[in-house]
Amino acid sequence: MNTLSPPQAVPAQSVPAQTVPAQTVPAQATAGIDVLLVDDHAIVRQGLRSILEREPGLRVVAEAATAAEALARVNSARPDIVLLDLKLSSSSDAEGLELCAALTQRHPEALILVLTTFLDEQLVMQAIRAGARGYVVKDVDTTGLVRAIRDVASGGSAFDARSAAAMIRGVNMPVTSDDSELTTRELEVLELLAHGLSNRAIGHRLYISDTTAKFHVGNILRKLGVSRRAEAVYEASKMGLL
Repeated sequence: MNTLSPPQAVPAQSVPAQTVPAQTVPAQATAGIDVLLVDDHAIVRQGLRSILEREPGLRVVAEAATAAEALARVNSARPDIVLLDLKLSSSSDAEGLELCAALTQRHPEALILVLTTFLDEQLVMQAIRAGARGYVVKDVDTTGLVRAIRDVASGGSAFDARSAAAMIRGVNMPVTSDDSELTTRELEVLELLAHGLSNRAIGHRLYISDTTAKFHVGNILRKLGVSRRAEAVYEASKMGLL
């Protein structure tokens, strides 16, 4: 009977010593932040992936170059954060804003952090109204970008110094009725408003979501300094926009 005790005692002592450190690594790794990169330049996405995947707890789960790809990737990858460039093509400056609004409606759990080269008061305010939780420019350093991602993922907001200043200026900026402020897409929406179309009908006609159409209508009302659709049509007619 004495010969059986040594074999039993060795594994009983060795198991705890081996399993404790093995369990701590997965516990830390699972508490990660999944990121979707949305940028029309492959080299930018590759650079961002290289930077972010060196950071503990950050995982790039998918990439997208267009709005359609981004919507598909969010459906399949279910990211925590969408790192979004506002300029996704040369044909439209508003495509990123439209995507931001669509993602906010369809996937409110995917928090949006804008990372772009464009910075002005109107653009920052439009991104916030479209649902963005943060706004940083592309010359931000790695530490600032990672901090912004973590802040947004934890339920907060994130703005670099210049974006925050632009946001404050945008809040304090008086509303004007300069027709140059209306984008090409907003002029298209305005024309359909003049024909009495609903947001859903406008979205169907322009191949955009109801929420995106509503987003554009809201911008038109704000830029024209009115609160009702009929007033927007009236003001636009006086300004020669219709």
